[in-house]
Amino acid sequence: VRSKSFVSWWPANSSVAARSMAAIVRSFAARAPACATSALPILSARSARALPVVCHRLFSTPAPAAEKPQRALVLNAGSSSIKYSVIDLNAAVAGGDGSLCSGLVEKIGLEGGLITHKTEDGGKKKLEGDIPDYPTALAQVVDLLTAAGGPIKHVEEINVVGHRVVHGGATLTAPTVIDSAVEAEIERCVPLAPLHNPANLNGIRVAKGIFPVPHVAIFDTAFHADMPPESYTYALPRSLLEEHGVRRYGFHGTSYTYVLGKAAELLGRPKESMNAIICHLGNGASMAAIKKGKCVDTTMGLTPLEGLVMGTRAGDVDAGVLAFMASHLKYTPDQIDKVLNKQSGLLGLSGTSDFRSVMEACEAGDEHAILARKVFTERIRKYVGAYMVKLGGEVDAFVFTGGIGENSAALRADVCEGLANFGVAIDASKNDLALPEVQASFARVKTMVIPTNEELSIALQSAQVSGLIPRTQATSRA
Repeated sequence: VRSKSFVSWWPANSSVAARSMAAIVRSFAARAPACATSALPILSARSARALPVVCHRLFSTPAPAAEKPQRALVLNAGSSSIKYSVIDLNAAVAGGDGSLCSGLVEKIGLEGGLITHKTEDGGKKKLEGDIPDYPTALAQVVDLLTAAGGPIKHVEEINVVGHRVVHGGATLTAPTVIDSAVEAEIERCVPLAPLHNPANLNGIRVAKGIFPVPHVAIFDTAFHADMPPESYTYALPRSLLEEHGVRRYGFHGTSYTYVLGKAAELLGRPKESMNAIICHLGNGASMAAIKKGKCVDTTMGLTPLEGLVMGTRAGDVDAGVLAFMASHLKYTPDQIDKVLNKQSGLLGLSGTSDFRSVMEACEAGDEHAILARKVFTERIRKYVGAYMVKLGGEVDAFVFTGGIGENSAALRADVCEGLANFGVAIDASKNDLALPEVQASFARVKTMVIPTNEELSIALQSAQVSGLIPRTQATSRA
């Protein structure tokens, strides 16, 4: 095909040959899109007469220069753990997940420290031994990243570090490059997230000493910053809001950002046009109502305790119960907090916080597990109804994500049962396969199953804010 004599010889009236050549060019486009792009339009008429021009454009266009590698490190620092991943930003912008490796450091400052490191090819390595503090933990992560066969050779090959920060309060409402003022504001939000923000801040400060690149904070609360006052205001004395920031903030924001964008992409629509109800269902669970691409309501509140039934969290509870526990049962504030956050939810109702175990116990006829399943489902359905009203019945997508939402066909069936009059109905066979769309053929609302990817969302948002990629790129998932 490269020779001029071959092009001249090609039969001038062979439309079949032209169609074949079009297929070859499209295949070639996957490997060298810059070369093939100029050739494909000429074949739109499938005319063999165009083949000499096609061949000239296809094979005389210089191959594009190799892209400069760009990598993001994503960190999620907990009180005694660090989740990390390295994302190839070029691959992510092109539409892939870009994951080069990921891992989890556990039991920092405790006995029996463990690092589980997973590579791009599915390999897994475990390192056991005490990990006394965050600097030691991140130093060991760097050793894994820069080891032979690792995603980088030295720390300078990381171009940006994205940090998950749970609470940004009312001020930090967008992805933000971290400087001393931002650190101070994250610290000011510690009373709103005492278990999370201190650990997030510790991770930021240690990582900034290792990686000499922009560090970006991605806030769980930021996605919900557009909620109207009637959605985020508690009916409490105004002074609690104005002086102490007591209001509803919402969480799981990075997950909602990714899933909303992915749903819009799959439906071929701009996310700014989307009305959706998204259920992020895992050990922590929440829901959000999305109108024209913006959050107008969510189930979590000042803390991640409000809303749905969760693995160990109670979700919505009459505040009078807390007063009863304190005055009549003599519980201390710490004891009440422990009950609501660590001893309630599925665990309190059934004896296990694992939804899979609850479902297995239901199959065995365990009455406590059966009730737990019903309460869990009923709370979700209650909010589905509320959000349908909030969106005026105009819902484009009803989306399930999170460990339970993605993996439990039975739960999805429970939630959607009897909602056909609201436009929601699922096809049992599609649901069992967890296809991206599981709605019945007659359903007006698209019911979707979309695995979340919070690490990818954090990486892309961090790259955009730091200027590594234009804000117009990968916006559907960032």
